[in-house]
Amino acid sequence: MPPLITREEALRLGQISDHGEIEALVERAWEARVDRFGDATDMCSLVNAKSGGCAEDCGFCAQSSHAEADTPMHAMMEPEQMLAHAYAAEAAGAHRFCMVAQGQGLSKRDFEKVLEGARLVAEHTNLKRCASIGHMSVARATQLKEAGIQRVHHNVESSSTFYPEVSQTVRYEGRLRTIAAVKEAGLETCVGGILNLGETEEQRVEMAFELAAINPTSVPINLLIPRPGTKFGERMVMEPWEAVKWVAIFRLILPEALFRLCGGRIENLGELQPLAVKAGLNGVMMGNFLTALGATPEEDRAMFEELGLNVARQPDNGSNPRPDNRSGWLDGETPDLIDEHLALNAPASLDVRLWDPSTQLHYRSKGKGRRKRASEHSRATEPAL
Repeated sequence: MPPLITREEALRLGQISDHGEIEALVERAWEARVDRFGDATDMCSLVNAKSGGCAEDCGFCAQSSHAEADTPMHAMMEPEQMLAHAYAAEAAGAHRFCMVAQGQGLSKRDFEKVLEGARLVAEHTNLKRCASIGHMSVARATQLKEAGIQRVHHNVESSSTFYPEVSQTVRYEGRLRTIAAVKEAGLETCVGGILNLGETEEQRVEMAFELAAINPTSVPINLLIPRPGTKFGERMVMEPWEAVKWVAIFRLILPEALFRLCGGRIENLGELQPLAVKAGLNGVMMGNFLTALGATPEEDRAMFEELGLNVARQPDNGSNPRPDNRSGWLDGETPDLIDEHLALNAPASLDVRLWDPSTQLHYRSKGKGRRKRASEHSRATEPAL
């Protein structure tokens, strides 16, 4: 479906600042969201399966070896550890689970671990399965599909005109080639970016329309968390009403996309997170992010339930990668199968704890020649259970 607003209207909406006008825009975006998706939601959870030491120079990322920020470090998890994190995500109410690894390409050994992790998650959970592992060929994308991955995440990060400010080592054209390879392999695509890197309002609109041209299944939007020691570390966080406004604008430009907020929503939105949900979100990244803490799963579910949205599960979450939990989608009301599923597939003593970067990452202080633990003592190779 084409955008519901023109570039000219998007630019005009980008200039409004009156809270009443923004609330009217939110209502418009809410109508577009409900019209296309009903009360269905699509809640994600991730695990940082491999972290730190990335050779690329992406200016927002503390994992970049070009940044001065302390770097979270651990090698690729074992497949069984990925499965353990998936169990926790499922118990927390996530609909899908994404295995994420730093860098723009994996070694053959690490790629095989991701494949086996995907097979285990497909076999032992009812989660939809995603991967975010950098650039790839059609052949690798096909292998991911055969292993049970349904959707591949690969952001463009910003508009094509602002992108040179984001990275000099990762080409924008290379990102587009990976997205094309994923589509050719028959996988769904998850393509988004980051707001507040220093781009203009025109470049935000440009990115949204470029995403519309790519036509991904899912569009994750991140709001910059300025990290000292990174290129964009001195920027201020986004003003909450400004962030809500842009969520609504993106929804109107991308009416058919599964639209979600991921990193930075807590720091940038604060108490306006529920209003951002109403501005058109299908879901959020539940729990914690790659290197930062998030809200609790209970808080995330409540934001959607307060708007009458359905966060329950369906039996075919794993087989159908599109949202399938809207009320009445199957015969009768939607059941919540989490307790029943866990009783069959997970240890009875399961202690639900999602991916936690405060306790599960080692941090390397750059230039200091030493390593330090993050918060409390915990081995990065331990599962999240």
